[in-house]
Amino acid sequence: MEKRKKRIWVRSVIQIFFFAVVLLVVISKSLAEAGVSIPFASNASLHAICPFGGVETLYQYITSGTFIQKIHSSSIVLMYAVLFLTLLFGPIFCGWVCPFGTFQEFIGKIGRKIFGRKYNHFIPEKFDKVLKYLRYIVLALVLYNTAVTAKLIFQDVDPYYALFNMFTGEVAVTAYIALAVITISSLFVERPFCKYACPYGAMLGFFGLFSIFKIKRNKQTCIDCKACDESCPMNIEVSSSKTVHDHQCISCLKCTSDQACPINNTLDFKVGGYKHEN
Repeated sequence: MEKRKKRIWVRSVIQIFFFAVVLLVVISKSLAEAGVSIPFASNASLHAICPFGGVETLYQYITSGTFIQKIHSSSIVLMYAVLFLTLLFGPIFCGWVCPFGTFQEFIGKIGRKIFGRKYNHFIPEKFDKVLKYLRYIVLALVLYNTAVTAKLIFQDVDPYYALFNMFTGEVAVTAYIALAVITISSLFVERPFCKYACPYGAMLGFFGLFSIFKIKRNKQTCIDCKACDESCPMNIEVSSSKTVHDHQCISCLKCTSDQACPINNTLDFKVGGYKHEN
C-alpha cells in the first residue's frame, strides 16, 4: 500500500520540478536579453529543451544536415532520449514531465471541484473515441508543413509556446486563442490538448503501444468496481483490459494508486502478465 501511495506524491513532485525548470529557462532567457545573467540557465531556450523540436527538424536534418531555425542539436538528443523511455515505460513524458500537461491538470483540479463526478464526462463516449484521433491529423499536418516550409509552423497555434512566452511579444494571436480554448476546456475535460490535439502526444502514444512495461490487471483479484476507469484522465476503460494497450495511455499510473484501486496487487505497472491470467 505504501508503494502505491508513494507514486502519487512522487509524480506530483516530478511534474512541479519540470514545470519550474521550464519556467526558469523562460525567465532567464528574458533576463539575459535585458542584460541580467542567471548561471547555467541564460543560454538555454524553450526550443532547446523541447524534444518535439527534434521531431520537427528531423526531415531537414536528414536531408541537409542542418536544423530548422531556433531548433538546437539538444532537441535531437532529447527526442531520442524520450523515445527510448517511451519504448521502455510508455509515454511517461506526457504523464510525468510535460509542463503543459501539468498545467492542464492544475486547471482540471478546479473543474473537478466544480463539477465533481461529472468532470471529464461531458463529451459522449462515441464522439470522444473519434476525437482522440484528431491529434494524428495534427501530427501529419505539422510534419508535412514543417518539412515543406522549413519553419516552425506549429508555433503559431501552439498553446504551450503561448503559455511560457506570453510576456515576450513573440506569440501569435492564434496561439493565444488556442491557449484560451485549452484553458477553458480543461475546466470540463481533463487534458483536452493531450487527448485531441497534441502532435507529440500522438507520436509517443503510437510508440507507447510497443513499450516493455505496461499496466496489468489481475482478473482474479479485481472486484469490477471501475474506480480505475474513473481515475483515468484519458478515459481509458482499464477495467475491461488484462493489459492496458491504448494509444491514449500516458503512463501516469493514477489507476494503479490506492486512491483508484482498493485491492492490492490488482493493477500494477510491470513486464509480462500475472500468473493466473486467463
